[in-house]
Amino acid sequence: MFFTGVGVHDAKAATLADLTSTAKAYIGVPYQYGGTDIKTGVDCSAYTQIVFSKLGISLQRTSTAQYQQGTSIAKNQLKTGDLVFFNTSGSGVSHVGIYIGDNNFISATTSSGVKIDKINDPYYWGSRYVGAKRIANFTENDLGEVKGTEVDFGVYASRGEVALKLANQLHLDTSNTKSSFPDVSPSSKYAGAAEALKKLGVFTGDVNGKFNAGSPITRGQLSKVLVEAFHLKQQGTPLQFVDVPSSHWAYNYVAILSSNKITIGKGNNMFGVEDNVTLVQLDTFLQRLAQ
Repeated sequence: MFFTGVGVHDAKAATLADLTSTAKAYIGVPYQYGGTDIKTGVDCSAYTQIVFSKLGISLQRTSTAQYQQGTSIAKNQLKTGDLVFFNTSGSGVSHVGIYIGDNNFISATTSSGVKIDKINDPYYWGSRYVGAKRIANFTENDLGEVKGTEVDFGVYASRGEVALKLANQLHLDTSNTKSSFPDVSPSSKYAGAAEALKKLGVFTGDVNGKFNAGSPITRGQLSKVLVEAFHLKQQGTPLQFVDVPSSHWAYNYVAILSSNKITIGKGNNMFGVEDNVTLVQLDTFLQRLAQ
């Protein structure tokens, strides 16, 4: 059900975790004025509209129109999920983002695409803040364990989907469907791609030799896959991420991706090494590798 109108809605089906994970799923998507397609680029209000639509909440198209929705909220009363507005043009509301807590907000910026910034940044955002609107009340985070069967593969990438997209971009011969992975049958749509990538040493299977086509893949695991699939080497100085110390198994792979400008992380010096890869993130990585 879509919620519309100007009041505050109870988004009972959506938690704070849903909101933040959905918003962060688009980090790195490029900016395009007037853009509404996450594959080619979005502007600030299209980004907020897309995120809220995933949670069943309808927003107007422009930042000015979105400022007319919901209920006004004082800056010191901000909660995760509130829309925050800025005057970046000198003529009223011209930019919108989503508050995600700890004085951080996420938005589609003209300089870096979708990214996280500080709402009180003294160099830019702090002096341009206009106000905030609460569109919906989100429920508290569900801290229970997330089971594999609960992963939404309409949002997240499976290992099988990664194999298909990699094989396509690398123009691999996928005619051999007699997979040596014990859990991939010749009739599986992933068989040819999985076998071709195994031949290249990109996918080697788990401790039991299984491919696990229906399982999600983490950003750390994907960094290894991409580096090996595209034979990437470090180019200059990489970004440093607080959640990927030099002792982490994925450190070199993440450093190589970063030095090749394939990733800029998820904001706040975080890479999200244990986060499951979203379909949007996978497409973004592959688009950058194709350039």
